[in-house]
Amino acid sequence: MLTPIRATIDTAALRHNLRRVRELAPGARVMAVVKANAYGHGLEAVVRVLADADGVAVARLDEGLALRAAGCSNRILLLEGAFDAGQLAAAIGANLDLMVHSHEQLRMLEQRAEGGQARLWLKVDTGMNRLGFRPEEFADAHARLVRIPGIDPDLVLASHFASAEDRADPKTAAQVSIFDAVTADAAGARSIANSAGVLAWPAARRGWVRPGLMLYGMSPFADGTGADFGLRAVMGFETRVIAVRTVLAGETVGYGGTWRADRDSQVAVVAAGYGDGYPRSARSGTPVIVAGRRAPLVGRVSMDMLTVDVTDLGPVSAGEPVELWGGMLAVEEVARWAGTIPYDLTCAVRSRVPHEYR
Repeated sequence: MLTPIRATIDTAALRHNLRRVRELAPGARVMAVVKANAYGHGLEAVVRVLADADGVAVARLDEGLALRAAGCSNRILLLEGAFDAGQLAAAIGANLDLMVHSHEQLRMLEQRAEGGQARLWLKVDTGMNRLGFRPEEFADAHARLVRIPGIDPDLVLASHFASAEDRADPKTAAQVSIFDAVTADAAGARSIANSAGVLAWPAARRGWVRPGLMLYGMSPFADGTGADFGLRAVMGFETRVIAVRTVLAGETVGYGGTWRADRDSQVAVVAAGYGDGYPRSARSGTPVIVAGRRAPLVGRVSMDMLTVDVTDLGPVSAGEPVELWGGMLAVEEVARWAGTIPYDLTCAVRSRVPHEYR
């Protein structure tokens, strides 16, 4: 073993979560979102596991081309579309679906020379104010798009939620209403539901759903975990204890001495740190699983190590297994202690951490 730390990826859990999406949105086609290296889980390996999805979505052209080079035959959607004429030609040449969200992209399509059929998704901005045509611009954009030669007739009309993870926020229902009003007379399938939409907003489950986070077993909501929705954690972030130290009452641990022992304590030094992707913002008290039991993180997270108070666990030795998050400790809980979101944690796992697919 060259390094004790690793990210384990449960492929059965991935397949289970895809089935859960289909249970919640029966009849909808599933565009599995695998951008950002499949949320840190490994792009090409995850796409192979999710071969039964109706398509996969990435943010940018390099991800889509990498999947084609790896033999992926699924529909692949570029969520940000093409940035220039060269990217447009490359994307169409690789048979990638393109999101069209700006006047610049629309003009590129109108001006392109013939060179393959373009399969397009047209985005309306219903309140996110990030990408997409404003409601008053949408009808003209749709009319221009459908007149372009070489456009696949299987057009998809899409939008994106701004705050669907807040089930008390009325903005999501308002966005659905705006989307329906704006697209009422336009031809094309519909797509608006992300993971939060699939889980909590039945009215958003249209012809295509675009789950991301829930496929990896995580909840988009501030409370609870993916298990509350019948999802299974996919990533386990695992390592080992490399030393156990006696810290006397009154002594401090780690950089800055931010944690002081109020009793004679046993502190385990764990081979993981922010250089591996563990959040430096995790504060003292963040739970860690040592030899199958919970214990609190103490002191600051270092680049390659963190420290855990194992006094109450009884004897702990170097070599004991440690789970930073996974099946026994939900990544959502760790994210709350670190003041961030679970997306941030799994996407941050560094390239030096080996991935094992089980």
